[in-house]
Amino acid sequence: MTSRSRPWSGSGLARLVVAAITALTLTGALPAAVASARALPVTGCSSSSSATVVVDFGPFGGPLLRACGSTPTTGFALLNQGGWHTSGTAHDGPAFVCRIGYAGFHHGTQYPTPAQQACINTPPVNAYWTYWQAGPGQKTWHYSQQGAPTTHPQPGSISLWIFGGTNLSGTAGSAVPAITPASLRRATVGTVLTGTPAIADAPPLAARQPVNRGSFTPALLAVAIAATLAAAGVVATRRRRQDRAVG
Repeated sequence: MTSRSRPWSGSGLARLVVAAITALTLTGALPAAVASARALPVTGCSSSSSATVVVDFGPFGGPLLRACGSTPTTGFALLNQGGWHTSGTAHDGPAFVCRIGYAGFHHGTQYPTPAQQACINTPPVNAYWTYWQAGPGQKTWHYSQQGAPTTHPQPGSISLWIFGGTNLSGTAGSAVPAITPASLRRATVGTVLTGTPAIADAPPLAARQPVNRGSFTPALLAVAIAATLAAAGVVATRRRRQDRAVG
């Protein structure tokens, strides 16, 4: 058998595996941030440009942190850049935000801590990070029932994360915002709004992100490699049968 009849050599398989993994990444199967998304100073956000994200660390003894990110972006990207980082659950993967941390607050500790919540199964409805959005010019909050990776905040929009509880529709509960989008946009640093801790700006910081608990990347890579190797075996078997038939 000549070298031309052995297309599934070691180097060939390696190239195929790499191609499969690359395809998964490009199609969005692996959790990845928007390529052009980046953290900006809070002054880089306005009513018509970039996207503001606010996280209420009040339940954990912290401030109401306000940050800014470029668009296009996703809700997940806004919380995983410029010193921000999240972790998911073992059950739901990283797309379900179970913990949030910022490098400039308590050395990047993610909240709730493992002692406060295991983040193995989906958190209970009375203790989870609720996600609220308001588009450009909107005066009321919209409760998001979508995962952060699938939301795309518009230029001039503002997002708010509050830890607490809601009913299934987000119309009642301890985590329903008592503040308006407009008040958050115009509030100066140190302002204490109704039912919130003092507002502080969160400038972009460089920080090493911890490994997200519940990340499904290794599992997807394993599936991709296994599927590729299986396909290689099938094609190789067919090629050998063809060679024997010709011989």
